[in-house]
Amino acid sequence: MGLPQQLTERQIKFAELLVYNEGRLSPAECAHEAGYKSRPRQAASELRNPKISPLVVQYIGELRAEMQEKHGISLDKHLAELSKLRDEATKKGAWSAAINAEVARGKAGGLYIDQKLVMTGNLDNMSEDELQDKMKRILDDHKILLNAEAEIVEEEPSELLENPKNTETIN
Repeated sequence: MGLPQQLTERQIKFAELLVYNEGRLSPAECAHEAGYKSRPRQAASELRNPKISPLVVQYIGELRAEMQEKHGISLDKHLAELSKLRDEATKKGAWSAAINAEVARGKAGGLYIDQKLVMTGNLDNMSEDELQDKMKRILDDHKILLNAEAEIVEEEPSELLENPKNTETIN
């Protein structure tokens, strides 16, 4: 079958969404918006893989270079500016605002990607009985590991030295 010779409209849209919304949309969200409705996370991964989609990866690189050139932001310039702001702000004692502004500038230039993790389940919202039940389930689920660990701890160090390859099985 071979590799395609040119990008499809969906690939172009994905690359543009990815570069122009960096830090605001995840790659999977970009793939979904570009038209990859089924399995957008896998599509995003494949589209960013140079072995699978070299033309897309190349186009993404070109778009990023264009953005950096247009906005005058590169990693070298960004780090130099951060260093300068850090030094000046430290002298004045107002370093927090200056660094926050530069970090925002870097985000706008696509140098940072914000990630958010949403975690559910909170021990603070559980009653004491629920906590005890949860601990009992955890202990029951990991009984084999806990018993094995207890047996290892109970052995004398001299026994371990005499028989370093203990082949006992755990029941």
